[in-house]
Amino acid sequence: MNISVEDLRFGDRFQTALPADSDTDPWPREVRGALWSAVRPTPVRSPTLVAWADEVGTLLGTTRPPAIGPAVDVLGGNRVTDGMRPFAACYGGHQFGQWAGQLGDGRAMALGDVTGPGGTFEVQLKGAGPTPYSRTADGRAVMRSSIREFICSEAMFHLGVPTTRALALVATGEPVVRDMFYDGHAKAEPGAIVTRVAPTFVRFGNFELPASRRENELLRTLYEHVHSVHFAETPAGVVAFFEEVCRRTAELMAQWMALGFVHGVMNTDNLSILGVTIDYGPYGWLDVFDPDFTPNTTDYREGRYRWRQQPAVAQWNLARLGRALAPLHGDVNALDEVLQRYSAMYAAAWRRRLGAKLGLDVGDADDALITEMFSLLTAAETDWTIFFRRLADVPRDGDRLAPLLDAFYTPPDDGLRTRWAGWLAAWTVRGGGQDPAHRRARMNAVNAWILPRNWVVQEVIGAVESGDITAVDRLLDVLRTPYVEQPGSARLAGRRPDWAKNKAGCSALSCSS
Repeated sequence: MNISVEDLRFGDRFQTALPADSDTDPWPREVRGALWSAVRPTPVRSPTLVAWADEVGTLLGTTRPPAIGPAVDVLGGNRVTDGMRPFAACYGGHQFGQWAGQLGDGRAMALGDVTGPGGTFEVQLKGAGPTPYSRTADGRAVMRSSIREFICSEAMFHLGVPTTRALALVATGEPVVRDMFYDGHAKAEPGAIVTRVAPTFVRFGNFELPASRRENELLRTLYEHVHSVHFAETPAGVVAFFEEVCRRTAELMAQWMALGFVHGVMNTDNLSILGVTIDYGPYGWLDVFDPDFTPNTTDYREGRYRWRQQPAVAQWNLARLGRALAPLHGDVNALDEVLQRYSAMYAAAWRRRLGAKLGLDVGDADDALITEMFSLLTAAETDWTIFFRRLADVPRDGDRLAPLLDAFYTPPDDGLRTRWAGWLAAWTVRGGGQDPAHRRARMNAVNAWILPRNWVVQEVIGAVESGDITAVDRLLDVLRTPYVEQPGSARLAGRRPDWAKNKAGCSALSCSS
């Protein structure tokens, strides 16, 4: 039987197993010899429920509460119930390739873990006030970034991508001052809190920080906890653990790449040890196919986290994790050998995903076909998602290019039309004697009809800021079945409109939230 949020029983699995900070004050500081600090949410003026994910509620054994009341007081940080031991985790990380030292949960705090019908999950509030890791920040979050995280967390789940989840989105009734592009134009924006849910929020950086300080016993305690609780089916030993993390990360990268998802800020503190998508900040999607696209304005010059670079960055991050784990295993070469296998893991996963998108079992003989496809996709502005979705509609004979015309932002000239006709003919032959209906169903099962594109989410943000708080739930309803065509929402599945090409929040994003 489902119970209300305020009556959920919270456990303290993480806090009990791992060493705590002895200082309980919230002031910013360096925390040593500990993996978490006790914290308390800072109450807000008038918490009001904006959106709710029923599926996540079912996992926890709870149901959607009224817009205001005791449950929303918990979700808004105004009430800590019996049994809760809120905490902020202590971790470090490499940011844009540079060691940043201690980072930690600066605007997130876990209330504890809840065991429900779907298993045991950590429940975390993001934007609930300062922690010892907030440095000079206020620990709050704005509505625009909170909407983006809520929507994309749930959309990724329904797309079949491993991800942290989002239970609730709460408006705080208080302004939060942010400088969106760090250009001296700070302004007050509506504040919000997202309730995030995951088996654990441990990331690579949790291991990096104690390793950097040579706190090897702390490192071992963390490893043993994570392995016993979250990798129980993985053989014992650091090498086997690291190999499983590499495998999961390689699979995740292939899924990101296949969907055209760009995380935007793949620092080591933003990669989950579970191999799930975590920390939805300045993410974006390939509207126009551009392998060098990055949605993060901070990354425009270097392009470290651009689409094509993500698998390589993941390997670089895994190398940092391997170095952090090295003190726990005498043979560093064994960890390096695992890391070297990552490239093959990713290549196999990517080939499988790309083959599924093309409706083919891709092999080495298809390299020329794939190379030409990518060349054509970049020759004229082509929508990555629409192209693959419409490819399933290409007939065996006749005008094969016609179904794809909606995917082009810039219509192909005669030369490109000729090249596309040749490629489509080769692709059709390569497909052999597949039944067209079977091929179409097979391809549509992996090529999304709709995604939470930045411009779509930006429209929802504008609606909520104008007072329409039902807009998030309406979009989520559409995103629950992303592989099924929904004629009533066809506009949201179309090409990026011209107005969104250079609009803040659509093409240009930052880490400001």
